[in-house]
Amino acid sequence: MHSLLSLKRACTLATLACAALASTTALAQQQFVNVLTGGQSGVYYPLGVALSQVYAKSIPNVRATAQVTKASAENLNLLQAGRGELALALADAVSDAWKGDAEAGFPKKLDKLRGLSGTYNNYIQIVANADAGIKSLADLKGKRISVGAAKSGTELNARAIFKAAGLAYTDMAKVEYLPFGESVELIKNRQLDATLQSAGLGVASIRDLATSVNIVVVPVPADVVAKVGDAAYQAAVIPANTYSGQAQDIPTAAIPNFLVTHAGVSDELAYQLTKQMYENLTTLHAAHNAAKAIRRDSALKGMPVPLHPGAERYYRELGLIK
Repeated sequence: MHSLLSLKRACTLATLACAALASTTALAQQQFVNVLTGGQSGVYYPLGVALSQVYAKSIPNVRATAQVTKASAENLNLLQAGRGELALALADAVSDAWKGDAEAGFPKKLDKLRGLSGTYNNYIQIVANADAGIKSLADLKGKRISVGAAKSGTELNARAIFKAAGLAYTDMAKVEYLPFGESVELIKNRQLDATLQSAGLGVASIRDLATSVNIVVVPVPADVVAKVGDAAYQAAVIPANTYSGQAQDIPTAAIPNFLVTHAGVSDELAYQLTKQMYENLTTLHAAHNAAKAIRRDSALKGMPVPLHPGAERYYRELGLIK
């Protein structure tokens, strides 16, 4: 009887030891995926939250989070420093980071960046309070405008567009470097006349503004877009009725967004990050309308940095890379 009890106790201890070992192994395999996004009133943030939810649910042993940031430039610098696994960023910012453009916020070449996928286009959306009398880019002279957080993708876009239009920040009465939501609040309070926001169509901040005041969406003519002299900038249109009170199509510039990772992310994890995103597109569509533009067949178009080998494996399986 005594030996039977000893045997049972030994078995129990062995079972507990196995369970503890399994638990330790699971913890050892647990991976963190920090998705670097942007301000909460833009498109990057809801999209990043949806991606983190997809990854937490569909990749075993992954803990995923979405971090609020100042968007493109900060995201790319954080990736280089290994302080995130995935980031959304604008094409021109990614290109500047890879080259090491100090003026754009990258004193050194960010050589660890690796591409994962193209996503959707940002549209340059210059929106003014109708009472400010702004109907063209030239009308911005002497006005108060917000151009996004300093050295964010939006602000880099603002510099490029204004330069192409023959404008400088010094032509404005006041230039604020604020996130989308704060810019809108200041226009509502008549402390600003206009805001330039580089975002997906139907961005929450401008939708909110359009329901509070009468707005004018300022055109960016195709000849101005051409003068930017960067292939990332393409002539595009903000379709009529994208925002309340916007009755006509408005010409503007579009710039692609990319999902970027870094060389320190394992091939297997990068493969899963790519695969699970494309297998859960309906979740992303529910997060923001702009995500409906994400397609496998345009994933690699214009990629400004080398593709991560894990992502490359996924595209080879699909036959998108021969």
